Amino acid sequence: MSRPWIRRNYDETRLWVWMPFEGGSNRRWLLDELGDRIRPDWNREARRWEIARPHLAAITTALAERFGDVDVYLEFSTTERCDTNCERAQGDDCTCACAGENHGGAAYWRDWLLVGDTTLVDVGRKVRHYRVQRGVSA
Repeated sequence: MSRPWIRRNYDETRLWVWMPFEGGSNRRWLLDELGDRIRPDWNREARRWEIARPHLAAITTALAERFGDVDVYLEFSTTERCDTNCERAQGDDCTCACAGENHGGAAYWRDWLLVGDTTLVDVGRKVRHYRVQRGVSA
């Protein structure tokens, strides 16, 4: 079975999510986990779900519980300076050069296993790859 993944791109308004198809309806499962008010979009061409960015922590935990583990790819800007606003932040949507290390609202990332960093110099982006396992809450 393939491992599910989540990708949060720097310049996208939605998370990209892929998971194996199991047990009837992944759309129904997403609604059950994240609430009936969300609007998951299936991107048929790319073969992935697209959901609002604020659901990162919840969908990460839910996928890890369902499948055992999930790969999470978070993209950051290498040119966006980190400042005190990042340190005082309440949400989990850090995109600056600190890659979440100083971000106030992202403390749960510290429990995730960092698998690797990839820096894309030409566009000033850095991707952090985490693996979250069942039992590690986001």
